[in-house]
Amino acid sequence: MIRKVILMGFTLGSSLLFIFQLMNLQLFNSDYSERSLNNAIQKRPVYPNRGLIYDRNGALWVANKPVYDLMVVPENLIAFDTIEFTSNLNITKEELLQQIKNASRFSKKLPSVLLRQLSMEEVALLQEKMWKFPGFYFQKKSTRDYILPIGSNVLGYISETNQNEIKTKTDYELGEMIGRQGIEKTYEKILRGKKGVQLFQKDRFNRIIGPYEEGAFDVMPQEAEDITLTLDAVLQGYGESLMVNKRGGIVAIEPESGEVLALVTAPSYNPNLLIGRDRSKFFRELVQDTISKPLFDRSLQAEYSPGSPFKTLNALIGLQEKVITSETLFSCNGGHYYARGAFMKCHCEIGTNSNVIKGIYNSCNSFFAKTYARLIESKPSAAEGVDLWRIHLEKFGLGDYLGYDLPIGKQGFIPDSNYYNRWYKEGSWGSSTIVSNAIGQGEILTTPIQMANFTATIANRGYFKKPHFKKASSEQSNDSLYPKNRTLIDAAHFETVIEGMHQVVERGTARIARIKDIEVCGKTGTVENFIRLNNEKTQLTDHSIFVAFAPKENPKIAIAVFIENGYWGGRWAAPIASLMIEKYLKGTVERRWLEKRMLEGSLMAEYEKPLSGLPFKINE
Repeated sequence: MIRKVILMGFTLGSSLLFIFQLMNLQLFNSDYSERSLNNAIQKRPVYPNRGLIYDRNGALWVANKPVYDLMVVPENLIAFDTIEFTSNLNITKEELLQQIKNASRFSKKLPSVLLRQLSMEEVALLQEKMWKFPGFYFQKKSTRDYILPIGSNVLGYISETNQNEIKTKTDYELGEMIGRQGIEKTYEKILRGKKGVQLFQKDRFNRIIGPYEEGAFDVMPQEAEDITLTLDAVLQGYGESLMVNKRGGIVAIEPESGEVLALVTAPSYNPNLLIGRDRSKFFRELVQDTISKPLFDRSLQAEYSPGSPFKTLNALIGLQEKVITSETLFSCNGGHYYARGAFMKCHCEIGTNSNVIKGIYNSCNSFFAKTYARLIESKPSAAEGVDLWRIHLEKFGLGDYLGYDLPIGKQGFIPDSNYYNRWYKEGSWGSSTIVSNAIGQGEILTTPIQMANFTATIANRGYFKKPHFKKASSEQSNDSLYPKNRTLIDAAHFETVIEGMHQVVERGTARIARIKDIEVCGKTGTVENFIRLNNEKTQLTDHSIFVAFAPKENPKIAIAVFIENGYWGGRWAAPIASLMIEKYLKGTVERRWLEKRMLEGSLMAEYEKPLSGLPFKINE
């Protein structure tokens, strides 16, 4: 009897468990249903065209062109003529067989990429014969077409995702295009769109027999958005032509809006090199060029001493803190003695007396050394003076990232009291210790975009808007997206400094930058250039700098030009900046003689000099 009860209980329990499992599989668990569908249905992604990119004037800059990946499903292959198949493809028979072997190792049933990014011409040669080659098909994609082959540093590039990326970027598939640098990376979500999917019915031999349910469950791709840049493609291209055979950067900004008009780095490269199947080869060549560094954006990443253009900021701070007035006179005796036996040279004649305006247009080192000393010594301690000076400079966007919408950059450096306390015994340093800051040398570092930005701040009489590269849409307001960042300087002080900058061009060190019917305000810079060679401080050829804005009233463009090893500010940087200003404001260049000199001029001989055996050393 007990055995009978146990047997009935076991039978009933087993039956209930079996029924429950059947219900679970059929009613609640969809895993096997999905596996069945996956075995019977093949999903193929449908990629939308990437968003187009236009310049500020509506010129099409970046478009798309179709490319095709040759796919293979190993299980569907039959014996085929490998010679005929490879005759129109840039691949050998051995490479083909190895690719098929790799695909089989991955999956015999799932599609794998055999060849990437075939052109329409290559596809056309093989398309009419595809019926002979079951198991192969073409997957359409698109890649970039750089209508204007300029601005590679701004635009960035796209390339295919890899195995590591798709582990974290779950909405991407292996081989899908993604933005890598520049605008392409920053605005990836906008430019990408959303991919769709096509479903195909397979038979029991894993062969495609047609659309699944006549396409009823296909998902159409969501088109990407186009974007308009703030850059002027004509000005960008002109700047790049002026920088051929030179190294450095140009940044031009519309002061009122903060819109970047041009961002030039030299040397650069044609963005069309980084598309197609040869992309990896060309990218490797660019990376391996460690001398000219074409992938290094000097406008955003290079940190230089700002040199004499920095004197304009020290003048403004001195005026605001009332350590000088617009009428303050300082005498120059060919330089400035700032410590026992220490002398800062100046090109002013002995006995020259300068006020702020004259000090700016003559670039008098003595005037600004004395102004800086008064500023640092105006507080109970040098530490407090330096920190006050730094607070002012931070309001000009220095010493930190400006926050522009490109993914690379450097923050520059403005020292504070903590920095000097680490280098010197606390309380043992003063204005004479750090006097090089007065003329934009010393420990100060800025990037060209920061220099263009503080020039725009001066042009605006005391404020700047964050530099940016994408135009605000019609629904957006530039003022709401980019509010004004104000300095701590009263507007009246800017007029004094601006007049000094105007006189730099009219009668000072940048007379070559004068433009007919346009009032240009600027400041040249000649920055000393040192390296450590054989454990000795060695001086190389100076850098050439010029910052400017124009017109003087209601300025439309502010610009910074930095030319490595360019000798002095008026030799290369000032002419290039003035040509850029003229091109932008007038639409044409009238000074053909100057344009010819800059276009044909080269500093390659300077860059190719051996670093050893230099004839000049700096005394420390």
